[in-house]
Amino acid sequence: MNQKEKSAFIAILGRANVGKSSLMNAIIGQKVAIVSSKPQTTRTRIMGVHTVQENQLVFVDTPGFHKPHNLLGEQMIKAVGSGMSDIEAAVLVVDAAPKFKSDSEQIPPAEIALIDELKKRKLKAILVINKIDLLEDKEDILKIIQFYKDAYPFDTVVPLSAKTRDGVDILTRECLKYTVNAPHYFSSDDVTDQADETMICEIIREKILHQLDKEIPHGVAVCLDRFFEKDNSNGEPILNIEATIYCEKESHKGIIIGKNGSMLKKIGTLSRIEIEKFYGIRASIKLWVKVKEDWRNRQGIIHTFGLD
Repeated sequence: MNQKEKSAFIAILGRANVGKSSLMNAIIGQKVAIVSSKPQTTRTRIMGVHTVQENQLVFVDTPGFHKPHNLLGEQMIKAVGSGMSDIEAAVLVVDAAPKFKSDSEQIPPAEIALIDELKKRKLKAILVINKIDLLEDKEDILKIIQFYKDAYPFDTVVPLSAKTRDGVDILTRECLKYTVNAPHYFSSDDVTDQADETMICEIIREKILHQLDKEIPHGVAVCLDRFFEKDNSNGEPILNIEATIYCEKESHKGIIIGKNGSMLKKIGTLSRIEIEKFYGIRASIKLWVKVKEDWRNRQGIIHTFGLD
């Protein structure tokens, strides 16, 4: 261990769709967690690593806190709890964009539950007010700050926009205050703990989330069948990817495939472009769609998909 090395594990918490994954990506400086406008995009605990000289911050991105409606949802809530273990501090992300109901003087129930967990664990915490770029009246921030400061003794409050990166550097500097003398748990060039196979599946799932409406994306899982690098006839390396998209209903399968395979082809093309950008190498993708009825309530399948 380098005597000067310092580290901190910091959990990013919040209810669904407040921008936790977007915030972590902004801090890391590249995408390590998929994002979409749909709730519960993040299903498992994901770590993002930010190393600057002797300091290493390991951010734990957790699923959005919500009332579970199936076994997978229960597993996601467990992931939130595990993300709050063995950390130096927490970042509670709240959404500034919707008009805050100051007349009702109520913090959303999901955030009350998270604040109760902070109290129980006696965690040091930062309050992040995200999406300030969408606020028409910036003075609304003061009202929001007061509500949450009354609910918990946050060390500091950072209004920011993960989308525009306004305020993200301020948050990073605040997080550095929690580092302790400890070895770096990741190499300096690591940005996530996710395996390549997981990243590829998540990229494909992100494109499905972006392209499909309503409940279909929530009932989708992606599993990698084959993943290997091979040189083409010109000696150029190409990532060969074969993956299966699982859905819960036969009717959903038809929608994912689309007329004459048009939707599946679009998902494959968008995934290939993103994967090539991420890995800096050409890629070839083949996708299949299969039905696993009610898989989100089947523990064995959830385990097979690596979501527990």
